[in-house]
Amino acid sequence: MNNTHEGRVAVVTGAGRGIGREVAVRLAERGAQLVLIDLETSTETQAMIGGDPLVLTGDVSDPKAWAGFARAVEQRYRRADIVVNNAGIYPFATFDELDFELWSRTLRVNLDSHFHSAKAFVPLMRKNQWGRFVNFSSNSIGTPLAGLSHYMAAKMGVIGFVRGLSNELAEDGITVNAILPALTQTPGTRGLPEEMARSVWQQQAIKRFATPEDIVGPILFLTSDDGAFVTGQALAVDGGMYKIS
Repeated sequence: MNNTHEGRVAVVTGAGRGIGREVAVRLAERGAQLVLIDLETSTETQAMIGGDPLVLTGDVSDPKAWAGFARAVEQRYRRADIVVNNAGIYPFATFDELDFELWSRTLRVNLDSHFHSAKAFVPLMRKNQWGRFVNFSSNSIGTPLAGLSHYMAAKMGVIGFVRGLSNELAEDGITVNAILPALTQTPGTRGLPEEMARSVWQQQAIKRFATPEDIVGPILFLTSDDGAFVTGQALAVDGGMYKIS
């Protein structure tokens, strides 16, 4: 058994399904104690992990929710080592359809939540001079897809935040990185027209739909001791679609 995360406490948002569920299960397999966060109770993920993970519900765009998450984690575990900010929304809307309410909601969930997570959990990480943040951006920022200007703005913001925050936390033994996944086969993308999905992954070097399992490996590396010298990076995990200069 690979115990690379033995003794670590890992917080995963959007843990109820898709990539978040896969991340939580794999971290648990490697010895981490899990904190599962989603809008609804992550019952199925909890069952797959077994044991007694801390299961929390709340809106990741709400700073008061994050304060509650941090209190619950400190009360249960007295520490936090890993935060994987996976939760997000991706509503399609052309610029003509986009209103400020949807723009704001998209940024609150996909970008502001990463700020709130850092405010909530950096103090606990500093106590042990060790921490790992992995924040989800998206390879869509390098593609010609229409109807995602609000989403791309948020996901570009994630990269800027990661690169800035990594400079401030390095001396505390805390790394901060971004993952840019491909369009991935999850419940959230199940409703996409097959023709659209195919047109996207046909642009990849590896011509197939990504699965949650494809995205998890780099996250396991970045959240382990092996990733100690990697910080401030934006790693595309997308089958060779988006080449970052």
